[in-house]
Amino acid sequence: MRQLWGYLSVIVATIFFGISSPFNKILLENIHPLPLAALTYIIAGVFLFIIRFSPLKERILKLLDKKSESETHISQKDYGILITTALFGTVIAPFVFLSGLNNTTAVNASLLMNSETLFIIIIGFFILQERFVKKDVLGFIFLIIGTLFLTTNGQIEHFSVSSDIGNLLIIAAAFFWSVDTSLSKFLSNKRDLILISALKCLIGGLVLLLLSLMLDLSFKIPFYHLPYLFVIGILSIGASFVLVYFAIREIGSTRVGSLFSLASLFGAIFAFLILSEPFTITQMLFGLLMLFGVFILYKNNK
Repeated sequence: MRQLWGYLSVIVATIFFGISSPFNKILLENIHPLPLAALTYIIAGVFLFIIRFSPLKERILKLLDKKSESETHISQKDYGILITTALFGTVIAPFVFLSGLNNTTAVNASLLMNSETLFIIIIGFFILQERFVKKDVLGFIFLIIGTLFLTTNGQIEHFSVSSDIGNLLIIAAAFFWSVDTSLSKFLSNKRDLILISALKCLIGGLVLLLLSLMLDLSFKIPFYHLPYLFVIGILSIGASFVLVYFAIREIGSTRVGSLFSLASLFGAIFAFLILSEPFTITQMLFGLLMLFGVFILYKNNK
């Protein structure tokens, strides 16, 4: 049952993250990506700290901690890992990704970002020694194939194999995000996942804020777009971080990292519902293939 909650948690997190795609697209019409990232992470951090110092804290932690052996003490080593994951996952990776995106096509970026799943599997198996059976490979393959077609709308033939700086930066960003997810395993066994998530969000948000100020970037957002900003900060980042940490505790970083590719499916669905972007039968079929991959991983992990 605990593993079921782990799978459900990461799926809910991907839904929350998926809804950020159309909202980010709307917001990027008026603001640079760097200050946008800074604002969303700061909002997420502040929201989580408000929850932590409210009566809801113990209710949430008891719910997450039920029948689980979590640690109440956070050591200096843990804070070191937290700072490392914050720098890798909320500062370096987004900055490198945005730099790469300016030097390559969106199709290339979408395809190359799928290397994150491969990095996570490699790190989980060879370094973190996470166990998975041979049948899991089929689930991983279904998730990767589904993501490839969803993110490119089946136009894989437009992918360029030339080793230009843009492509290399996208792969580097995927690697940094995979290290963040993998190292988060060592923090997922802490009881106070709200504090861990809040600190990670604020560290990343404040560093991104400093970079934005140094580059003299504008923070102006139309008032009627603020609800989109808060949804991204509170749900897509804040709540997702807590859910992902809990899921890593229950099913491991390798499976969580692989399942997070579902965000591309939910992103496409929300783009169709909110922005009226096309959602084809082909996309739906490959989305179902990804869900079948999730089912395989869940059945093999029971």
